[in-house]
Amino acid sequence: MLSRSQLLQKRVFDVLLSVVGIGMTWWIMFLAWVIASLETKSNGLFIQERIGRAGRKFLLFKIKTMKKVEGMHSTVTTSSDRRITKSGAFFRKTKIDELPQLFNVLFGSMSFVGPRPDVEGFADQLEGEDRVILTTPPGITGPASIKYKNEEELLAQQEDPERYNQEVIWPDKVAINKAYLQEWSLQKDIEYIIKTVTG
Repeated sequence: MLSRSQLLQKRVFDVLLSVVGIGMTWWIMFLAWVIASLETKSNGLFIQERIGRAGRKFLLFKIKTMKKVEGMHSTVTTSSDRRITKSGAFFRKTKIDELPQLFNVLFGSMSFVGPRPDVEGFADQLEGEDRVILTTPPGITGPASIKYKNEEELLAQQEDPERYNQEVIWPDKVAINKAYLQEWSLQKDIEYIIKTVTG
């Protein structure tokens, strides 16, 4: 669990870097939003309720990369998912779809580095010591995100992707994120960001 001073360091860093990031990438977000809007024939901004710090819900922003397909409602996405649009596949590969989360970071509902925010049914159901994950804002990237950067391809290889996610990937992410909080430093956060950008 991070101390107040550590959380303050993290917050100041997040605000400064998110302002710079938005200033540098707003035009990319705008173009991606236009393309996604045209291809999905809907608002190109994807807004979804996620679980954040202290288990509170917040609205996460992304560029829309999927279209509606009748009969498909799973929150687990594989690389072969028929709902992914052509532009969406590119946005996912380049992480352009994640750029609007810079506003989440600026507003304080997210951090640059931390556990990825999940939909209901995962982090909100953690018990005991595992709930330490909820003491920090969720992140755009982090050690678990880096390890599972090819998560969609991994899930596509499984007979039951949802079960594999719940029984294998999710518990491992919990362990990784607990270790992240125990070993936290601003320097390590910067290293995770660099690994994400260059990886």
